[in-house]
Amino acid sequence: MTVSLEQLRRCHVAVDLGAARTRVYVKGAGLVVDEPSVAAVNTRTGALIAVGTFAERMTGRTPDYIRVVRPVSGGTVVDIEMAQRMLRHLLGEKLRRALRRKPRLRAAACTPHDADPLAQRATVETLVGLGARRVELVDTLIAAAVGCGLPVEQPTATMIMVCGAAATQVAVLSLGSIVTAERIPVGGEAIDHAIVQHLRHAHELMLPSQAVRPLQLALHGNGITPDGPASTLIHGRDVATGLARSVQVDTAAVRDAIFTPLTAVLDGIGKVLRDCPPDLVADLTDRGIMMVGGSALLPGLDQMLRDATGMPVAIAERPDVCAVLGLGAMLEGKIAPMVLNPLAG
Repeated sequence: MTVSLEQLRRCHVAVDLGAARTRVYVKGAGLVVDEPSVAAVNTRTGALIAVGTFAERMTGRTPDYIRVVRPVSGGTVVDIEMAQRMLRHLLGEKLRRALRRKPRLRAAACTPHDADPLAQRATVETLVGLGARRVELVDTLIAAAVGCGLPVEQPTATMIMVCGAAATQVAVLSLGSIVTAERIPVGGEAIDHAIVQHLRHAHELMLPSQAVRPLQLALHGNGITPDGPASTLIHGRDVATGLARSVQVDTAAVRDAIFTPLTAVLDGIGKVLRDCPPDLVADLTDRGIMMVGGSALLPGLDQMLRDATGMPVAIAERPDVCAVLGLGAMLEGKIAPMVLNPLAG
């Protein structure tokens, strides 16, 4: 782990600044914020108009003077000032007042695996601007593994796959540390983009930015397996005429479009297994892969991984909030480290 469990127990608040959603866990109160990482700004006055769910609904529907921004990209803060303003509004006045009463406010935050020092510093500065005197950084892979109940501290292999909006992270953990890991720049957004491009090229249909998720829901049931629904009706705008048009889309073709970006994820899993010691790989044949993250809920993705790897694949009970719940468990002192006593003699 990046920091010791003892340091984390002194923290008062845990923050998971994700590319898609921001989540905040307060010690003693639980998960208090779970909102999209989106803010709407008036470009004329600089005033913040909306944050979270309401701001996300405004995407693509605003006049010229209102701009919808995402201050977090790929799990990294790209606009520190806007991220601070967004977090202030998401926390609300009452909660901020309660946190300000802490004499030395400590915060913990998730960082993507192999995040560079600049990305880590941006996360720290964002929380320091909100009043934190000290910020502890924890690898997202460790936090997510703790949050979904994996025996991270034991000397056995556990494999976790964090499916985020901007990237997918795969790791093998043992004795509370990462043995080998890989970060693949393919996530839920890449899958959405693949669907949009397919509809544009195959059907000359431009999709509204909010319409991709309903298309993924249409693949529900057996999802991206061949047993799913044969076709689904999609509404959009004709590329040539600009008029509204509805198209009956063949879901088999959509499945093929989705497979292209997911091939990179399979390659990443293969690389992690090749770099892993043989004894730990033997453990994984029984334990398999645990999937967490919002994109883990893509219908049929778990079955595709089972077919490709031949290993058991399970989805966490609450895959989207595992990382912040894992941080919360560390804050509350629910995780006990395995004590190794040196042999006498």
